[in-house]
Amino acid sequence: MQYYTVRAFTILLLFILSACGNSSKKEKGTSREKTKDTVKIDSAAIKKAQKEKEEEKRFVLTEDNAIPFLFEYQKEHKEHKVRIRTSKGSFVIDLYEKTPYHRANFIYLTKKEYFNGTYFHRVVKDFIIQGGNTDMVSTAKRRDSIGFYLLPPDTRKGYTHSRGTVSMPSSDDVANPHKLASPYEFFIVTAKNGAHHLDGKYTAFGKVVSGMDVVDKINNVPTGDDEWPLTNVVIKSVEIIE
Repeated sequence: MQYYTVRAFTILLLFILSACGNSSKKEKGTSREKTKDTVKIDSAAIKKAQKEKEEEKRFVLTEDNAIPFLFEYQKEHKEHKVRIRTSKGSFVIDLYEKTPYHRANFIYLTKKEYFNGTYFHRVVKDFIIQGGNTDMVSTAKRRDSIGFYLLPPDTRKGYTHSRGTVSMPSSDDVANPHKLASPYEFFIVTAKNGAHHLDGKYTAFGKVVSGMDVVDKINNVPTGDDEWPLTNVVIKSVEIIE
């Protein structure tokens, strides 16, 4: 009787151990399947992020898409104050909310780091300093990577070209009757009494609110006959501060 009892107990024990082993195998198998699924999900997310990044790199602004793009961009990006660091010192510009396309354009280019390393390439004493260009091939390539487009004037918001006003230049010729402006350049009025003969012709879209002494310092650098400073005045960086 004892023999049969021991035998039955042994069989029962083996059965329990066997059941535990199968359960363990099932759990392990399930764990592997979950791991595989997780890897697939993570891989898909990475590929999606890479694709979006590549599409962002390929995106360029054109005459057809620039205004619709900036219209949407200005809704989401409300930044309006930037600090410009130059080889002559720093100053701060406040961009006008009522000129949304020009404000959005300047913020967009700032975030693209376009202005970093460009020059104040035109200086007219007691009138203006103009920045955003260089004589380097790298600057032209940077423009190409962002896109070719022009901005229409926005001169009916009541802003005038008083001292410290930031405005956008445009060519004044028969080929540009609508005064479309280059989005990559800007000028700052340095004249004591302003430059009001420019009102209604060029878009004033901001004002220097701090560091006007630095702007005056740039305005006093020696230039050649082409109004280009004899020693380049470099825009080291433009950063958003508000």
